[in-house]
Amino acid sequence: QVELVESGEGLVQPGGPLRLSCAASGSTGSINGIGWYRQAPGKQRELVAFISNIGNTWYADSVKGRFTISRDNAENTVHLQMGSLKPEDTAAYYCKATTTYSDYWGQGTQVTVSS
Repeated sequence: QVELVESGEGLVQPGGPLRLSCAASGSTGSINGIGWYRQAPGKQRELVAFISNIGNTWYADSVKGRFTISRDNAENTVHLQMGSLKPEDTAAYYCKATTTYSDYWGQGTQVTVSS
């Protein structure tokens, strides 16, 4: 079992930065990778960034060059550093841990980009 807790919710002006964090606990040694997803009202949940347990990363085209995913192994935490934020980045952001047998989701954290 893996538990995930997101933090970093906020209201930010267009062009500004925001950092989200996903803290994992429980059977963290079973995690193969952690992804950040987002879901805007009326839209499907989409993957925006992923980091594997060996540090390989992947980004959606819509955030490439603006978002950076990283890991703090000592704290069992994955961060999503978001920059040059746009109103279309407004969404609920969720992290998901992938193991061999199951996926685990956090409760989500809201990001609002507005002037």
